[in-house]
Amino acid sequence: MQIKIAPSILTADFSKLGDVVKELEKCGADQLHLDIMDGHFVPNLTFGPPVVASLSQITSLPFDVHLMVEHPEGLFSAFATAGAKSLTVHAEACTHLHRTVQMIKDLGIRAGVALNPATPLSFVEYILPDLDIVLIMTVNPGWGGQAFITTMCEKIRKLRMMLKDSGSPAELQVDGGINQQTVKSVVEAGANSLVIGSALLMERDWGQAIEQYRSLAVEAARDSWWCSS
Repeated sequence: MQIKIAPSILTADFSKLGDVVKELEKCGADQLHLDIMDGHFVPNLTFGPPVVASLSQITSLPFDVHLMVEHPEGLFSAFATAGAKSLTVHAEACTHLHRTVQMIKDLGIRAGVALNPATPLSFVEYILPDLDIVLIMTVNPGWGGQAFITTMCEKIRKLRMMLKDSGSPAELQVDGGINQQTVKSVVEAGANSLVIGSALLMERDWGQAIEQYRSLAVEAARDSWWCSS
């Protein structure tokens, strides 16, 4: 089972964003996680399609775009044109979630659904076959640098069981508070795509840090119930 390392640039120095992205690619990141916030669905405000389009000119890293916004449907085409390879929406922001997922897939890109900590897994139970990514938020979304919510490990474990039972190949992604102390527990529970933000960007040597995260994750996966069974 491949473990993906997806650095988030939410806490990066935006005055040096191009350099940050180039360095993360050089250091071995698998994809780039782009947190899009609208100041409504979450209190924070980040950036939009023009920034993503600019970054797509300087890197070959796939862009994993996480839409923490109200009415995400209106942004799909713009982000797809800007270079997004996947779009993840929040179940809490979508009245007709199945239709929303199909709109993403109709653009020829990967579709994901994110669940906030208090949102039950039942929100995605009947659309798992349509999903490429299921993202479990392990903090309440809005800011980087928050502490990991430990009860999310059981939620991750239950989702992995649902994916196995349904035969779904969807990535089980986690986002929030992932660091070298929490990475083992989320992978052991079932995660195979790790969004790592401030804990990675605060390191002096990003290449070494990514290598360490990958090593810890691969070791945890090798000994896990979901990979060995």
